[in-house]
Amino acid sequence: MLTTQQADYLRSLAAPHVADAEGRRTPLTHLARRCRTSPRESWPGLVAAHYARSAPGPGPQALSARELVEGVRLRLLPEDALDPVPATTMSSVRELADGVLLALVLDRPGGVGVLTDIDVRRAGHDALVDAALARLARLPVEHEEVSTASGAVLHFLTADSPFTAGKALILGDVVRDLTGAELPDEGALVAMPHRAEVVYHPIVDGLASDVLDHLQAYVAGAHQAGAHPLSPRLYWWHRGDLVALTEVDPRTGGSALRLPAELRDLLRGMHRLHRAGRLAGRAGTDAAVDLPDLTRATARSVKSLPEHPEALAGTFAQAVALAHAACGQDPRAADADTWDAWATATQLGSALFTGTHPLICQLGEDVLLSVPACPAEPPADARGWLDALYLALVCRQQDRIAWLCRVPLAALRADDTVDAYVLHWIDTLQTYFTVGAVCVPDKLLAALETSVPEQAGRAPGDFVTMVDRPPVALFHRLVTKDADAFAEALADAVAQHTAFWGDSDAPRSRVALGALAMACVAHDQGLPVDAGLPYLPRYLVGGERVEDIP
Repeated sequence: MLTTQQADYLRSLAAPHVADAEGRRTPLTHLARRCRTSPRESWPGLVAAHYARSAPGPGPQALSARELVEGVRLRLLPEDALDPVPATTMSSVRELADGVLLALVLDRPGGVGVLTDIDVRRAGHDALVDAALARLARLPVEHEEVSTASGAVLHFLTADSPFTAGKALILGDVVRDLTGAELPDEGALVAMPHRAEVVYHPIVDGLASDVLDHLQAYVAGAHQAGAHPLSPRLYWWHRGDLVALTEVDPRTGGSALRLPAELRDLLRGMHRLHRAGRLAGRAGTDAAVDLPDLTRATARSVKSLPEHPEALAGTFAQAVALAHAACGQDPRAADADTWDAWATATQLGSALFTGTHPLICQLGEDVLLSVPACPAEPPADARGWLDALYLALVCRQQDRIAWLCRVPLAALRADDTVDAYVLHWIDTLQTYFTVGAVCVPDKLLAALETSVPEQAGRAPGDFVTMVDRPPVALFHRLVTKDADAFAEALADAVAQHTAFWGDSDAPRSRVALGALAMACVAHDQGLPVDAGLPYLPRYLVGGERVEDIP
């Protein structure tokens, strides 16, 4: 931190203050950090003030209960900071997570020391913890955001204090105070490589999977290089608890990531949602789309299918994005080009899941595209199947609806990135459109009961509540033929869609696809549908734009 000349000068300033050190090493790390950012002429004052604060004071046993409460702090310590046997029996120390101890300490001019059981009994454990948490909340920290190559954002909380790492205990409150945003229910990846730093990444999108190795590598390096190392592990902050994600070999010191099943399933599910552009306000999913560019790109993808039939799934996803994006410029779906986008997406969706003879797609007046014949080999993509069915319902494709409902549910159950409610919902729709409403109630009830965040583990809670569940609730009102309840549920579905996407320009923000599909079915069954609701293109709801599709 200092040049040789600066270090010699600092030692000369410190020497008179440690004359009675009796040969013990006296670290100057803290002083070096402060001096390197201060003018040289201020160094004598900084050194004198430092040692004045460090002058011995009365021990804990000489303090009253009130003085103990006024001086108590929460501090994170490495797992080997205390002798293992006393640490397990002290009421002031507990294991916070693998590799980290949480201790009640006394912050006095003479230094920081762990409170004894006598101290804890004298002041009261709860009173000490409450006071220490309040003091931790008031500790100021600097907040810096750093973007990785993948676009993921790492947040750094730093302060020149031995108590900074304790901010991980109250991370939700800290994030709210610093950014005005709440940590997601899914939590955050967190690390405390040394006592003066907390690093975190909120789990808000599929990039959390990409950042795992990057963050673990940073933590390992920062732990080795830090003046006061704390933990080389990566943790999952979830509902106020820290769960270690890094397994350290005590013999070799080597480490490896070991994710609990709950987090592994969540990250896999979010990664797929993120790649499909289904998450709101997440990096890479909310940028504005250039409609002509997306149209040309989709046309190129369709043209390449004869040589690359394996790209059909990606081409279908691109066509779905185009259909949504077209309604950004044409929210009523009044234009022929908008209809072409919806028709093409419908053709590709049914082709992907049910196979097809050779067919012709159209994107614009003069753009006719050939799609080769393909076998019925439905991929394990449950939400992709829902997209295909929703499109067929909107475009009134009765044959394609029937074909899609014959796709074996077992093939879609192989999609291990979705929660159980998605498969219950698919089972409900397949039953309704093949057998009728008589066999639906039990299946619909299962979909409703499981489409809540508490039952889900592979999708974010807000996505479950605001995107996936509204079509299920709408279908419930549709099969009961309750016009008023359906109208209320439809307005709520649109409100949920609006709240989820906010001001995002992502393609999927332009249309509430599931709600639109249910509105089209309701319209055709004679239920009144409010034509003025946003995100439900009126000429698709009413069928005025619907044409024959090859």
